[in-house]
Amino acid sequence: MSDAMTTPWGRMTTLARAEVTLLGRSRGTLVAALFVPLVLPVTVRSAAEEMDLAAAGLDVGTVVLPAAVGFSLLFAVYSALVGSYVTRREELVLKRLRTGELRDAEILAGCALPAAATGLAQSLLLAAGCTVLLEIPAPRAPHLAVVGLLSGLVLCAALAALTASVTRTSESAQVTPMPFLLVSLLGSGIGMPLEVLPDRLASVCELLPLSPAITLVRGGWTGELPAYEALSAVATGLAWTVVAVFAVRRWFRWEPRR
Repeated sequence: MSDAMTTPWGRMTTLARAEVTLLGRSRGTLVAALFVPLVLPVTVRSAAEEMDLAAAGLDVGTVVLPAAVGFSLLFAVYSALVGSYVTRREELVLKRLRTGELRDAEILAGCALPAAATGLAQSLLLAAGCTVLLEIPAPRAPHLAVVGLLSGLVLCAALAALTASVTRTSESAQVTPMPFLLVSLLGSGIGMPLEVLPDRLASVCELLPLSPAITLVRGGWTGELPAYEALSAVATGLAWTVVAVFAVRRWFRWEPRR
């Protein structure tokens, strides 16, 4: 037996390499994951230029950059993974994997690694591009941006597995991610910063699953996120992640519905 298969990380990376090969055969998924997040920030820039951002202490750059990261999390990680999990389940790949040495958590994590790596690389690329094109200064609190991005990656992977558990077929995997996508785009500070919303509405939107990640990324660049708000965002994101992981362990389906 190969030494790579004797450790959890080795088993997961081996599975991840196989997943990359399978993803390369799905052109629709590749287009949605690789190119959609690169195009959508242009629309946010146009909308941001019409907003009164100065009153909220923001500018176009600090609106577009977190939005770009949010698009990567939603399309390169969450949406792509829902389709991947469902397709592998329907093809009985997940069922066969469970008969080997891989543990359940290793299977899910191994399948998620390529999407998470894509989302991470894409977010870094978009952040660099926004910094240069929009003349954004370096992040004033980079640790907040790192925590926000990493927590967003983990949460989106967990929510993708949870969404896959209620998705019956590969075809319906194009539809079931839509509620979370729409709610996040409209209410998590991606399409419109929470700072420009009415206080009561902003307080509600802060509790949405992806809001903490976007808040932390934006706060990392502006450096104006108070410590108590940063801790609140971290706690909210962690709570959502714990709930999602528990739900996946409880209800994830490993075999097709017959």
